Amino acid sequence: MNITVIKIGGNVIDNDLALDDFLKDFTSVDGPKILVHGGGRIATRLAGELGVETHMVEGRRITSKPMLDIAVMVYAGLINKRIVARLQALGINAIGLCGADGHCITSRRRPAAPVDYGEVGDVVAVDNRSLLALVSAGMTPVICAITADTDGNLLNTNADTVATEVARSISQDVDTQLIYCFEKAGVLADINDDSSVIEHITPAVVDSLIDNGIIGAGMLPKVNNALGAVMSSDIKRVVIKSSRHLNDDSGTKISK
Repeated sequence: MNITVIKIGGNVIDNDLALDDFLKDFTSVDGPKILVHGGGRIATRLAGELGVETHMVEGRRITSKPMLDIAVMVYAGLINKRIVARLQALGINAIGLCGADGHCITSRRRPAAPVDYGEVGDVVAVDNRSLLALVSAGMTPVICAITADTDGNLLNTNADTVATEVARSISQDVDTQLIYCFEKAGVLADINDDSSVIEHITPAVVDSLIDNGIIGAGMLPKVNNALGAVMSSDIKRVVIKSSRHLNDDSGTKISK
């Protein structure tokens, strides 16, 4: 079995036309697949409407208890079920999950130092048996970025990290590739020039890209997760690319 884990970013999810186009392309990805999604913009917009302030540090959301409630409603509810329904209409037998479902992703609350991110979880375990069982049964898991700790608390978790940990876990048993999709063509040398894709990133060059401001706060979690994926697992291929070009060879390849 070969499995493709694909993470789709919040900016695409917030655009109905872009999301529909992506999901159509997703259906044509060869073989079994798992979709992981975020949804930051919708959560931010709803938080504003409800009078809950949004705070970010280095591209990561500070999750207060009121913000956690919003994240659960938006990620595990609205966005997850919207994607599942659309995939069903496209002939994909999708099943929507958060980390608490089937005990598939266990996390723990991130320590308060050096930055207190609030109700944010770091993944400690992925039960790849439950995910592989669903895939073997012909279903396509659609996983949101809400996880649970061993005490039954829900926690907001970075979606790039969830995708990385899911791919890392299942790569222990099956051939796995990991694709991070978002609105840009890849990691760009010039954020305003979509043709300036950096075709290849390795640990040897990433520090200089960060120091020179090429990899900024919003891209940093993606690149760090991608590098972590290739350095500490058997994942065969890791790519950061545009959601519009899911099935071609474009984007930024990440390798050791």
